[in-house]
Amino acid sequence: ADSPWSVEDILTEDDEQDRVPLQKLKLLGESEELRGLLLNPHLRQLLLTIDQAEDKSSLMKKYMREPLFVEFADCCLRIVEPPEKENVLPE
Repeated sequence: ADSPWSVEDILTEDDEQDRVPLQKLKLLGESEELRGLLLNPHLRQLLLTIDQAEDKSSLMKKYMREPLFVEFADCCLRIVEPPEKENVLPE
């Protein structure tokens, strides 16, 4: 039967540790900083290009040398994996 695919169909056990819970993904949509970055037409074009690419991983490697994309990726990571509080210096 033609049942819709699910994330579980494409994730291996190794990928499971890299999986971001839905709760955390929702935080991305609520981030003002991320929304601000996404106003940039150049970044939007980079993301569209990745989305439409056949070889996403090699394109991602190339874009990780692009400061704007790195800023976007870092912003996403700070949201879904906030830095540990112990590393923060007291004010």
